[in-house]
Amino acid sequence: MENITTGHWIFAGIFMTLFIGYLLWGYRKDLKLHKIHYNGSFYVLGGIIVIIFLFYVFGRLI
Repeated sequence: MENITTGHWIFAGIFMTLFIGYLLWGYRKDLKLHKIHYNGSFYVLGGIIVIIFLFYVFGRLI
């Protein structure tokens, strides 16, 4: 960590800001397609969370 200068931190901050902005711009651009193709994906995510929780509960019992 002693070799990290102020210029490195400035570059990291600018890069992070621009990268997150580009990700948000790309997501907004494809929002209509996401609503069509990923409809109901929250149910899949919920099912995965429930299965992981059940593995945790039953794993603690054994």
